[in-house]
Amino acid sequence: MRGAALPDTAAYGEEGVRLQKVLAQAGVASRRVCEQMIDKRRVEVNGKIVTTQGMRIDPSTAVVKVDGMRVMITEELVHLALNKPRGWQSTMLDELGRPCVGDLVAERIASGQRLFHVGRLDAETEGLLLLTNDGELAHRLMHPSYKVQKTYLADVEGVVRRSVDRALAAGVTLDDGPVRVDAFSVVDAFDKSTLVKIVLHEGRKHIVRRLLEHVGHPVTRLVRTQIGSVHLGDQRPGTIRALNRQEVGALYKEVGL
Repeated sequence: MRGAALPDTAAYGEEGVRLQKVLAQAGVASRRVCEQMIDKRRVEVNGKIVTTQGMRIDPSTAVVKVDGMRVMITEELVHLALNKPRGWQSTMLDELGRPCVGDLVAERIASGQRLFHVGRLDAETEGLLLLTNDGELAHRLMHPSYKVQKTYLADVEGVVRRSVDRALAAGVTLDDGPVRVDAFSVVDAFDKSTLVKIVLHEGRKHIVRRLLEHVGHPVTRLVRTQIGSVHLGDQRPGTIRALNRQEVGALYKEVGL
């Protein structure tokens, strides 16, 4: 439910930055269009609808939303999507000198940025990793209680029968407890192998590989293609891109921030 209307008093008196300027600098729209959004009661600050022009806010602390989606307005926050190559470690530093995620963001780390990766991928698994310096966002995206879905494509041995779909939907018990997938489907089938898509919000170690081996189909290749609303798309292995405003806002909305 949208918040109550915010009185026409500035959030920080004569201090702070005008709200329409902050929105424009965040890339929401031009300042004039942002003013129109405020007039149409589409903007919230700290959970309350803004009804008049001229509000000033502190961009470093205010939570601003447009149409219910959070707008990231502080330059210090970083949100990145990385396509982790196969054979690379999901760590910022590897004591054995193996290639790792930290090598790809070495300049950022050297400049003092602290980045958290959202979940890990084992060395042989490739695909989407999210990197952010927002520790609370990273925690919530990884915690199963927030039920943020992760999507994988897996090449598996053998021909997958419909009974596998039913078994995974009903739930199976592994050595560390029961698990149930959110969705499972066959993408393509070959003589001796099958390409499947699996969606789940679990984050236990090697969970996808263990699940598929448990039902008789060991994984030969595994790629994570999506975390929440963020897609890997055609991003090349080893490359990093900054999430756009819509992607960032959607992630915060998914975890209630």
